[in-house]
Parts: sequence; C-alpha cells; structure tokens
Amino acid sequence: MEKIIHKADTRGHANHGWLDAHHSFSFANFYDPARMHFGVLRVLNDDRIAPGMGFGMHPHDNMEIITIVLEGALKHKDNMGNEGVIRPNDVQVMSAGTGVVHSEFNPSKDETGSLLQIWLFPRERGVQPRYDQKTFDPAVRKNGLQVVVAPEGKEGALWINQDAWFSMGQLDEGQSLTYHSRLTGNGSYIFVISGSLEIGGQTVGTRDGLGLRDFDQVNIKADANAEFLIMDVPMQ
Repeated sequence: MEKIIHKADTRGHANHGWLDAHHSFSFANFYDPARMHFGVLRVLNDDRIAPGMGFGMHPHDNMEIITIVLEGALKHKDNMGNEGVIRPNDVQVMSAGTGVVHSEFNPSKDETGSLLQIWLFPRERGVQPRYDQKTFDPAVRKNGLQVVVAPEGKEGALWINQDAWFSMGQLDEGQSLTYHSRLTGNGSYIFVISGSLEIGGQTVGTRDGLGLRDFDQVNIKADANAEFLIMDVPMQ
C-alpha cells in the first residue's frame, strides 16, 4: 500500500478577509509541483466565508464540482435557472461541461459558513452542464459510511461526469471499520473533517489528507470522535 500524507499545516493558505481558504492541492497563489492533483482529484479547498459575503457570478467549464457545507449555509444561483440554499448534510454537484456561470454566497447576517469545495477532472469534456443537490441523513453514517456521490447515482447518491465514489464517515472514539476500495487499481483520498483516525497504521488528524494507492482494503479506527470524507477516484 502506497500512502501520501498531506498534513493540515502544509496546505496552502489565503486569507482575503471575507474568505479564509486552505488548499490541499495547488490552487491560486499556492503552487507545489508535488501537489497538483491525486488522480482526477484536482482541487480540495477548505473555505470559510464571512456573513453576507461570497463569490459573484463567474464561469467554469469542463470540471466536476462538489460542494459539502460543514457549518452555516451557502446560497447558489446559476444561469441554468437553479437557485437554492445548501446547509450541513447537503451535498451539491455541478458538471460545468460546456460552460456554466454561477454565484455562491453566505446568506447569513451573523454566521460564518464553512465548506469543502472539490474539483475533479471530468470523464468526458464538452458535456451538457447540470446541477443537483441532495440532503443526506447523518444518522445513516453513524459509526459507518454513507455514499453521497457514485457512478450513475448508485445507492441513492448523486452522480457526476466521472467514475468517482464519495463516502461520508463518522466514527466514535475506539470504533473502527474496514474500508474496501470502490475502484480496484485506482486510489482513495481520505480527508479528516474533525477528530483523529488511524488508517492502515498512519495517524491522520483534523484537516489532514491521506492518499492511498495499491490496496484492496484498509482498517480505519477512530482515536477520537471523527468525521471524514473518502474519495475514490481514477488515477488517470
């Protein structure tokens, strides 16, 4: 098993006042040639957005974008006619395809929003743009895993234009599970949202990321109450 560890304090960081962002992979002014991507996983941004602030209308194309709100809320609007608010336990997906213009704002007057924004290279370029969002019951992942993104929307998950599986996990201290790779011969990137995990003998703490390759299964144990995200992605 090959392991790639990205400790939280080695991420890129940019504080724009209204936006406090950490980058697990090269993004904007953070450039590290050794951290350009993990397979098709291109961007993993850990953003905090001040009340009433956000990203104005801007374009994207040929990228799969997944947003997971951890705290607060995020209001979405795009040129496809979609408009709505996502909150904790919601997952938003957007296939930018041939091009989409959208905005994302924190609608709260007093609460900072916290979210993960994740970009994946698409399986096919130039597809019809699409948007979707769904609320997932956190009780389902209590001391286990809950699939939130899957090919063709399997297991009640959302789908994107890529052969990727995203699973949200939660483990109480001392609890463990065995994770079986969803994409044999590819890779899994595990991001710890909170708490501490031991993954295949490697300790991974809050906001750390761990990439795994060349494995079929791995043991995950919580050294402290933990929430985490597992992203199984093609490596080429």
